[in-house]
Amino acid sequence: MGFGEYVVARHQQLFADALQHVSAVFQCMVIATVVGVAIALATYRSAWAGNLAIMSTATVLTIPSLALIGLLIPLVGLGVPPTVIALVLYGLLPVVRNAVVGLRGVDPALVDAAKGIGMSPAARLARVELPLAWPPILTGIRVSTQMLMGIAAIAAYASGPGLGNEIFRGIASLGSANALNQVLAGTLGIVVLALLFDAAYVLLGRLTVSGGIRGREH
Repeated sequence: MGFGEYVVARHQQLFADALQHVSAVFQCMVIATVVGVAIALATYRSAWAGNLAIMSTATVLTIPSLALIGLLIPLVGLGVPPTVIALVLYGLLPVVRNAVVGLRGVDPALVDAAKGIGMSPAARLARVELPLAWPPILTGIRVSTQMLMGIAAIAAYASGPGLGNEIFRGIASLGSANALNQVLAGTLGIVVLALLFDAAYVLLGRLTVSGGIRGREH
């Protein structure tokens, strides 16, 4: 059976796996973004605290994804829990690092001007600092998402959701007629989803970053 024939014959299963993959990555990125930005907000004003936050989240990336998932299985079992924990942990570094850099890069004169017109600290954060730091934060989210698209495939080792199951089934049946088709379908599916995610982030950036901020970046 050719690859095209395989995709047509298995399109329903491939579509279901793709939806699970997208759902897992999207939900974990939402959690990683919220946690990562919160960590950055708590630490960016202090040089040592911000650097510690970046170093701590960077340490997670030194752990091979298969090893981390394997370590989580005895603690939380198979399926969704180890997938979510692993993806959130791996997604933190780019978000934390870019949020810290973005918040530290806000022009102090703009913050002082906001103070001068009577803005509260919360209002300054919401209306001045976070909007100006949003472009680098969004870049961190894009980088994290691309990483997690591939790492999510490893979650199939722990019976996690997504296109990784197609890849692992192909690897487990090497030598069979459809083994290569399974690996190729899972891999190409992840690549296509990653490109679609990135296009969505580009659009989101155009919709949420004002022209003035984009001009200052250039």
